[in-house]
Amino acid sequence: MMNTLFLLYIDPGTGSMLFSILIGAAATLFFLGKAALIKIKVFFSGKKDGGGQMDAAYKPYVIYNEGKQYWNVFKPVCQAFESRKIPLAYYTSAKDDPVFEQNYEYVKAEFIGEGNAAFARLNMLSAGFVLMTTPGLQVYQLKRSKRVKHYSHVVHMPNDATTYRLFGLDFFDSVLLTGDYQGDDIRLLEEARGITKKDLVTVGCSYLDVYAERIAAIPAEENHPFTVLVSPSWGASGLLMKYGEKLLDPLSKTGWRIIVRPHPQSKKSEADMLDRLSKRYADNKNVEWDYERENIYSLKKADIMISDFSGIIFDYTFLCDKPVMYVNADMDLRPYDAYDLQKPLWQFEVLKKMGIELQESQFDTIKDVIQAASDSAELSAERAKAKAQAWMHIGKAGENIADYMIKTVEAQNSRN
Repeated sequence: MMNTLFLLYIDPGTGSMLFSILIGAAATLFFLGKAALIKIKVFFSGKKDGGGQMDAAYKPYVIYNEGKQYWNVFKPVCQAFESRKIPLAYYTSAKDDPVFEQNYEYVKAEFIGEGNAAFARLNMLSAGFVLMTTPGLQVYQLKRSKRVKHYSHVVHMPNDATTYRLFGLDFFDSVLLTGDYQGDDIRLLEEARGITKKDLVTVGCSYLDVYAERIAAIPAEENHPFTVLVSPSWGASGLLMKYGEKLLDPLSKTGWRIIVRPHPQSKKSEADMLDRLSKRYADNKNVEWDYERENIYSLKKADIMISDFSGIIFDYTFLCDKPVMYVNADMDLRPYDAYDLQKPLWQFEVLKKMGIELQESQFDTIKDVIQAASDSAELSAERAKAKAQAWMHIGKAGENIADYMIKTVEAQNSRN
């Protein structure tokens, strides 16, 4: 009788998924065990465990950072807690988070893993106030812990707060806004969906506060060449994916410096497209590719920006006060909260007033179009108006966020 050998083949994608599930399950079991051990200790000590200060794992103030690209959102908040000598727990999913370089005394930073491992830890937090940029609480893997009293989302863009994926903000207790206007559409969604009203607090834009200081400190270029920054969003409607060579070919022939800064997601989702375009202009010395984590260096160099519906438009106009051209500012809103509003978004209406529309039919004569599209007092006034609406409390966001966190926890304590 012959022995039969059976070989089971698992493709790499499935294997990766199974491995991720196993890691997540292991992390979940670990933290469940840890939580159970704490409960046992609390029980035998005779102390109460209800998510309050008597819970041994309780942290009054917690920040969760899902990636180091959001460090500048949280930096002013950390500085506010540090200067006030108030302990703050900072959990991050980035091993190289810049927080570890700060030498804080009161801000205690800890790497808690990525993906499922991080969510397992977060789902069993005990805290008074948890602040994050991550949307989708209670929608995807990230769940509300029964031992967290208040979850707050800080908006990390000065454009519409309804451009998150569906239900992105629905289950937070508060949303911290960059400008008052963002709250109007959140209220409309709450009414339409019959959900509990959140605290909506306008605090300003913390990362723009950081960038404003840093970009002002960047020295001006000597012998500055006229520079066009192409900085689009990603996806099928994104500028590079939709037009690619049609736009970059005539731009590359202008003799100007052309900086192409793809959206960070493009490197993951549109790698083939970027590889094709990079090879096409590899020998063109005036075409540069910018993949730096921070955009301020390219923003500083640019004399004009060409974009689509990307939020970087507002970074550029608010920080640099220079003209922007937009192509194909249409965005498929079906996957986003904004779709349920059935009304024009603020960012698109404002862009029509402060931006210069660029038609595909104008690509072949792009040099003449840009030279003719000089800045004007009218465009400058519209940029200033948009900035006043979307970036309020300039320079004060970190302190305002810390004030709200502390006020909220103090109110919790007074009720105990």
